[in-house]
Amino acid sequence: MKDESTTANRQITRAAGVVMVGMALSSITGLVTTMWVSRSFGTSADLDAFYAANRLTEIIFNLMAGGALASAFIPTFTEFLTLKDHEGAWRLASSIANIVLVALTLVSILAALIAPWLVTKILAPGFTDPVQVDLTVLLLRIMLLSSIIFGISGLFMGILNAYQHFALPAIAPAFYRLGWMLGIWILVPGMGIQGLAWGVVIGAGLHLLVQVPGLLKHRIRYSPTLHLENPAVREVGRLMAPRLLGVAVVQINFLVNTIIASSQPEGSLAAINIALALMIMPQAVIAQATAIAALPTFSAQVARGNLDEMRASLGNTLRGVLFLSLPASLGLILLREPLISLLLERGAFGLDSTEKVSWALLWYAAGLVGHALLEIIVRAFYAMKDTRTPVMVGAVAMSLNVVFSLLFSSLFEDLGWAPHGGLALANSLATALECFTLLYLARRRLKGLGLGHLQRAILGIFIAGASMSLFLYLWLRWLEGHSVLLVAAGGVLLGGIFYWVIAMLLRVPDTRELPEILLQRLR
Repeated sequence: MKDESTTANRQITRAAGVVMVGMALSSITGLVTTMWVSRSFGTSADLDAFYAANRLTEIIFNLMAGGALASAFIPTFTEFLTLKDHEGAWRLASSIANIVLVALTLVSILAALIAPWLVTKILAPGFTDPVQVDLTVLLLRIMLLSSIIFGISGLFMGILNAYQHFALPAIAPAFYRLGWMLGIWILVPGMGIQGLAWGVVIGAGLHLLVQVPGLLKHRIRYSPTLHLENPAVREVGRLMAPRLLGVAVVQINFLVNTIIASSQPEGSLAAINIALALMIMPQAVIAQATAIAALPTFSAQVARGNLDEMRASLGNTLRGVLFLSLPASLGLILLREPLISLLLERGAFGLDSTEKVSWALLWYAAGLVGHALLEIIVRAFYAMKDTRTPVMVGAVAMSLNVVFSLLFSSLFEDLGWAPHGGLALANSLATALECFTLLYLARRRLKGLGLGHLQRAILGIFIAGASMSLFLYLWLRWLEGHSVLLVAAGGVLLGGIFYWVIAMLLRVPDTRELPEILLQRLR
């Protein structure tokens, strides 16, 4: 059993390494995109309109390409592959693809028809300028095309991940951002913010096309039928229904933040979106990459009935994610202002924009560890074909998020602080509560998480994180007033080295295991 668990852990880690490379590439392209968008539009009313319109398409993206479909589809599809029933697997994939295509086309057409109502009543009721409202409606109608494409592309990601093929799905988000970059570079000069909206559509198409070679390698077999009577199709629907509700609850909270921010001072909506994007970059590389790699392995362990093996894999995966996400969270909190100034402060993005974004990033970064661990623990429930528990916990947590958003934004305003920071704090606190609750429930469900023998390593991670924080605080005091390039880049590099050295001295296993696996991948 120990050998099987070790093999599974290495399988997850090797696959996570592949996905991390793709996520890192996606984060780099996302950062470049954010820099270009900020330079072109700053934190202007036009960019507020874009992010308000993009909220609906982001909701659909996160439902279909970002997790809900994959979390229901992969365990069922993997079960067919485990039983060597490839014909049954591809019948299932064809049916789900056809259902998704029909459903998203109808939803997108309806949303385009009622776009004025959606903007004024749902997406941005705080917009009072008719010109800004009309612009938001136009941008929404353009970007709805990407929703249809993402539905199919999300299914492609699930199929390839089930086959333990992670490279192409991992780089797909980078191609999505490449579409944004093409829109900014080619279309924005002549079309303004509409060019960015068309860039989103182009990016969705690239997100899909880059995965096609992987499907062809696995001899895709497509049939143009729905097969609603197929028990496997119904199983995916049964698993997906609560997951859709769960993701919808999370996205509704982001929508609530959009609504509240649309009533706050100009630039607040753009600031929280840019800050969230900056926080998501390390979270995607560290946690989403690992979670994507872990789900097929967890699912296969459950299919074989090896819950002890899964428990051990889950515990080690959680420790690894904590090892990487804690210093990322602390580093973003301490270095947020020089980093934002270095990366974004140019063109239309001035000192005022830096202050707005760094204020939101402070509170978002505080929740990075919770976001990262949540990605893993939720996948454990999905592998056990339990999508209901995460949804119920998520619904409660995100309901609290709505209350926290109203409470903290009002409290911040009373204190004389920028109120959009309260929206970021609400998200971090609600996510932390959700994470701790699911960890507790998973521990009861699996009769432990295998963390007992990892206590020393986890303690070492926190000591190393605290030591790094002290180092960065002294670094900022010592170099106050110096070049932001030196302060930001030097802080990231030296802070990371300092953390790793302290963790190595404390004998945290990840300081040895991660470099060994990386060297194996390079060889």
